[in-house]
Amino acid sequence: MSSSVLRTQARQPAPGMDTPESRILIGDCVAELAKLPPASVDLVFADPPYNLQLQGTLHRPDHSLVDAVDDDWDRFADFEAYDAFTRAWLLGVRRAMKPDASLWVIGSYHNIFRVGAILQDLGFWILNDVVWRKNNPMPNFRGRRLTNAHETMIWAARSADARYTFNYEALKAGNDDLQLRSDWLLPICTGNERLKDAQGRKVHPTQKPEALLARVLLSSSNRGDVVLDPFLGSGTTGAVSKRLGRSFIGIERDRDYAAAAQARIGGVEVLPEDALSELPSKRAAPRVAFSAVLERGLLQPGAMLTDAKRRHRALVRADGTLAHGNVIGSIHKIGAVVQGAEACNGWTFWHAETPSGLVCIDSYRGVIREELAKIGA
Repeated sequence: MSSSVLRTQARQPAPGMDTPESRILIGDCVAELAKLPPASVDLVFADPPYNLQLQGTLHRPDHSLVDAVDDDWDRFADFEAYDAFTRAWLLGVRRAMKPDASLWVIGSYHNIFRVGAILQDLGFWILNDVVWRKNNPMPNFRGRRLTNAHETMIWAARSADARYTFNYEALKAGNDDLQLRSDWLLPICTGNERLKDAQGRKVHPTQKPEALLARVLLSSSNRGDVVLDPFLGSGTTGAVSKRLGRSFIGIERDRDYAAAAQARIGGVEVLPEDALSELPSKRAAPRVAFSAVLERGLLQPGAMLTDAKRRHRALVRADGTLAHGNVIGSIHKIGAVVQGAEACNGWTFWHAETPSGLVCIDSYRGVIREELAKIGA
């Protein structure tokens, strides 16, 4: 590993960011990660050096110079040095993660496959690879390759049996009740969001858009969680974490970047409570037995249930089971039987006939859950 990567500055929280909950640590990420308490963070977002291996300058067709990433922090002697660095910071991250924490790491074709292999070697469990498709990518000026219009994010749990956070219902509701896909179309960071210095130059060459970080945090963390970014850069992770009511720990070796991040995050206001309240997870909701629907009088024994297209019917029995011909069982078992399927969610499959039309029996479960919530059950 090159000496520029290993150089460690004294551990020093940036002024105004030294609360236990949210802070910026200035120093080499591997050294600073080793000082964090073990099993202390809920989510990690990492935007490591991509090791772009740029050779020479890059010009547009009009011969103007492209402002490419050629900083020292993105230079490594060879792939072996880059792999050693990647393994070192991933081990530090893994140590800091709680057992049920998850990790997002972003990269390009230059590095993401190497990072993914090392992730698996260290015991992380890959959940998804997410393609961030840019709707305004930089063209390939030399015309020798396809336009590089995307970056790849790997989402991984700390282990295969981790009970990681995934806010499925909220993501689906915000996506017009459709499951959120693993290809995300979002613009790159431009306009007022892009940090500029006094001369109008970009403060950081690879500043990520806040919309990208917001989707990551909303998908896999909750309010009050601690989010770790070992390569804080211009502070996007810290700014979005603060706005969404999360705490954060950012590590940055460059003092100028850290100062810009501190100023940026200091100007962020937390969203109001009503804007941050989470959509309750169905998995976390209180368990309700179908018999409770009968006990509450929402359905009567002897009622007939049907599917949404009225192809199958079943009789509601007094003990909370259903009967279909000579077969008796739970709402789930009978739902599977009539379809010839291995499994069925009876709550969403079965419907009751009412004067206003078919009503999904899951709505009755929702009524009971609301009552339980009011009494704190």
